[in-house]
Amino acid sequence: MGIGEYLSSQGLLSHDDVARAEADAEAAGERLDRYLLRTSRVPRERVLEALSEQFHMPVVDLTTVQADAEVLALVPAKIVFGQRCVPIARENGVLTVATANPYDLSVLDELRLVTGLSISPALADEEELHNFIRANYGVGGDTLDAMSAGLGEAPTQTRAESDDVQAAQEASVVRLVNDILSEAIAERATDVHVEPYEHELAVRYRIDGVLQRANVPATINRFGAAIISRLKIMANLNIAEKRKPQDGRITFRARVQGKPAEEFDLRVSTIPMLFGEGVVLRVLSKQAVLMTLDQLGMPPKVDATWRELINRPHGIVLVTGPTGSGKSTTLYASLNTIVSDEIKVITVEDPVEYHVRGVNQIQVNHKVGLDFSAGLRAILRHDPDVVMIGEIRDKETAETAIQASLTGHLVFSTLHTNDSCGATTRLLDMGVEPFLVASSLEAVLAQRLVRRICSACGADYTPDHAELPAEFTMPASGLLRRGSGCRACRNTGYRGRVGVYELLRISDHTREQVMQRINAHQIAQSAKAEGNLSTLRDDGYTKVAAGLTTLHEVASALAG
Repeated sequence: MGIGEYLSSQGLLSHDDVARAEADAEAAGERLDRYLLRTSRVPRERVLEALSEQFHMPVVDLTTVQADAEVLALVPAKIVFGQRCVPIARENGVLTVATANPYDLSVLDELRLVTGLSISPALADEEELHNFIRANYGVGGDTLDAMSAGLGEAPTQTRAESDDVQAAQEASVVRLVNDILSEAIAERATDVHVEPYEHELAVRYRIDGVLQRANVPATINRFGAAIISRLKIMANLNIAEKRKPQDGRITFRARVQGKPAEEFDLRVSTIPMLFGEGVVLRVLSKQAVLMTLDQLGMPPKVDATWRELINRPHGIVLVTGPTGSGKSTTLYASLNTIVSDEIKVITVEDPVEYHVRGVNQIQVNHKVGLDFSAGLRAILRHDPDVVMIGEIRDKETAETAIQASLTGHLVFSTLHTNDSCGATTRLLDMGVEPFLVASSLEAVLAQRLVRRICSACGADYTPDHAELPAEFTMPASGLLRRGSGCRACRNTGYRGRVGVYELLRISDHTREQVMQRINAHQIAQSAKAEGNLSTLRDDGYTKVAAGLTTLHEVASALAG
């Protein structure tokens, strides 16, 4: 029974649907099962059942398989990566091999010759198979095996420029670098770190704000110089200059979870280190859909107040927090909410991370003297209604922003402070006059990002009440949630992030305190008593009680 007939017999597709799907798959030049999966016409597990019925092969769930290292070593990485099959068990002279392509079993003969064992094929989901191979053989394992086979001794670090260029442009190195970058994007990494040490080349991905080792074979160390040179060539950097830091960018195309290929903008930074050049790449998706305010996770009261603030005709609204806390995302979401044909919005950013439709965005260029302050002065002559400054870093930018707000503009910006109340003292410390801060500042939003509990492995548990913070209120159920760790979350128990927010609305009393240079702690106490301050800790604990994150995550995010 063919796959179409089986799905029809199970009531998943009508005869007409099968005929149309077969015709469309043939026109697209792909197998029927892959066409059905790509178009989401039938659930993935039912397609596997149909293939299992057609080829009389058992289905294996690779997410539950813990393969033995000795079993994995039976098949060379070249065959595993090239033929997309993997050994998962050995018993009584029979090797069980998982494959996602039951239509081509010619590889089984090759495996019999290589291993000297009888081969028993099993059917696996294609995506699970890809993840299993990547987890057990490493990123670019086949490429590194092939490269190592043609290399006698490890290459020395002292190389001529021509040697660097030649090595970096070899097809195997190009493929290896592409594998590393594709893996980073597939794992939702925001940064890729390539770090040379004396006897090791470390590759790490920052996922959900935490650095994690990439699963690359140890032999990658032998090709560190070629990998770094390849990245520099891709970023149009001077490959011969190894003594000075350099910055560049790469446009890279990659597929994410079976979707059509999309472009990613990789910001590249190199810096000389003791054993070579370190490289860090910031990953930005050119097609990324900007988040809306509804998706940020603000508490209802903060959300309502923030929406009111960003629709004011003038004043300064600040977003504060450490690097990587999501400040830019909040500002982009806010601009996306208010932009319209009736409002002119201009931004000065360093760098412009995402393009916002209907917003005039300016990139800072220090080489020609276009910094935040100069850019802000220039755009005020372009009749804007709303201005966004990427960051207030100095007194000149702060005073220019304040003057803009006092002359009828709504100004958004970011500031590096630990909490919302610290923003007032930070501006005063820059040298801005208290009366200017008091008269222009409307509100300060402080935020952090905490990791979400993985939806795949998250489960309820009863906490030890002696370990709970005194100010934490348990939910009525008496249960909290945590993740045990699984393949989907790289065994961390977390997948994705959510914001934690604190909003200080500047009242008349707060303005008087600013005029008197009252410290941030006293401002916070007064604002909370007035009901004008909801704290980061309060919002964090609310999200813990709601099962979105853990107490450990909130404590880590708010430490210091």
